[in-house]
Amino acid sequence: MPYLRSSAIRRAEYISQAATLQIWFVESGGPYDYYNVPESVYLGLISAASPGTYYNNYIRDRYRSNR
Repeated sequence: MPYLRSSAIRRAEYISQAATLQIWFVESGGPYDYYNVPESVYLGLISAASPGTYYNNYIRDRYRSNR
């Protein structure tokens, strides 16, 4: 489970069997689960120059979540 160099996101984990992305935020903790997320989106998040911007552009409000 990678820890990210981000002021917004502490770490992320992908559960491939369930296509679920789990994210821990710096401010609000977590994990928050995002459902039916393609693995490519997870890989984009952990390799992004700015994970917070990537989250806002490609994850936030695009997937059903428990957030």
